[in-house]
Amino acid sequence: MKPTYLLFATVALLASCKEKPESDAATAKPAAETSAALQAVLAAAPKGEPQSIVNAKTTAKPGEEITITGRIMGSSSPFVDGRAAFILGDPGVLTACSDNPGDECETPWDNCCDSKEDKKRGTVTVQIIDADGRVLKEPVEDVGGIKKLATLTVTGKVAEGSTADLLILNATAIQVVK
Repeated sequence: MKPTYLLFATVALLASCKEKPESDAATAKPAAETSAALQAVLAAAPKGEPQSIVNAKTTAKPGEEITITGRIMGSSSPFVDGRAAFILGDPGVLTACSDNPGDECETPWDNCCDSKEDKKRGTVTVQIIDADGRVLKEPVEDVGGIKKLATLTVTGKVAEGSTADLLILNATAIQVVK
């Protein structure tokens, strides 16, 4: 009878340790629940060849249209609560903790192993604005595949007041790469 209990215990243990698959379809917000402005940005195709965030921060000027690529990371909370805005990080400068072998960080998008200087140098704020220039009052996380650590290509206009230290991009097109 001991082998039966051992077999049952082993099966139960393995079943409980199994990761629960998280379906993008199960967590993604349906497009019908998003505004027309957000849907338009997600439906538009990025323009031109994307550049790194670090390069864009050193050359981009307010009002200029640019295309960048990066991953949603750089903060423990890369999405702005209740708004269509998030932080995009340059994977050439920042490393998600999950990309470090053996690192089992619960929040790999916070880049806790990177310096504050690298986070400042390697991040940009992406926001989706309405016709009046205000950030949309709707969350963008889990919409159309936009989630922590997703790789995106974004085209947009550099917001007025942006600097090399704080680049803000008003997105006109967002493509989820992976």
